[in-house]
This record gives sequence, structure tokens and C-alpha cells, in this order.
Amino acid sequence: MPSSGVIPVLTYPDVIEASRWLCAAFGFRERLLIGAHRVQLQAGTGAVVVASGAASEMSRATVSVMIRVADAAAHFVHAKTHGATIISEPTDYLYGERQYSAQDLAGYVWTFSQTITDVDPASWGGVLKEG
Repeated sequence: MPSSGVIPVLTYPDVIEASRWLCAAFGFRERLLIGAHRVQLQAGTGAVVVASGAASEMSRATVSVMIRVADAAAHFVHAKTHGATIISEPTDYLYGERQYSAQDLAGYVWTFSQTITDVDPASWGGVLKEG
């Protein structure tokens, strides 16, 4: 299992279809298949679980998953080519990240983020809390 301390679990009516779509569009890889009701996907150094169930409109509207990628612009082109609904195109932010957001086949929002520069949080209004 990837070393992520947090692994989101998202529900889809068809786990196999969702897994195939997420792998094709977002470049995830199937790591573990448990019957037809649960799949663990590797997403970079992290993971996400696709589980059987109906996603409520509320969960789709309030859940967003952020995934770190090496090249947000290339990832964006790949996702768009494979049918992801683009919410926002790659944009560079003051906090040193290039990000874009896309919606998947079930309506979940995914944000893909690339670190482009190391920026002191104080320069954009952030406060770094250590410990």
C-alpha cells in the first residue's frame, strides 16, 4: 500500500467502469481489486479507493480531492483528451503551485497540483505552523 496517511474513499455506482475511467483520464493505476465492489488505485505516491455505492449529490458537491503531479499542463491535456470535464485550466498561483481542476464521470471534483516554486507563505498571507 502507498505510504499515504490519508486515503479518500469515493463511491461510484459501477466500480469497474469508474476505475477504468479514472485510470485512463487521470493516469491512476489499479493496485488492488476486491471483487467488483472495491478498487484501490495508486495516484502518484498516494492512493484513492473506489467503492461501490451511490454518490449523493451532497458528497459530489462538497468533496474535492487534490493530487500532486509532476507536470500539471501535460496532465491537463491528457485528462481533457480522455473526457474529463475541465472546471479550471492550469493556473499559476502566488503560493507556488500550478493547478487545474476537473470533474470525473460521477461528478467528483479533482484538483491536480504541481509545485513550481518554493514560496515563503508569509509572502502571500499564509502562516506556517510547525509541529
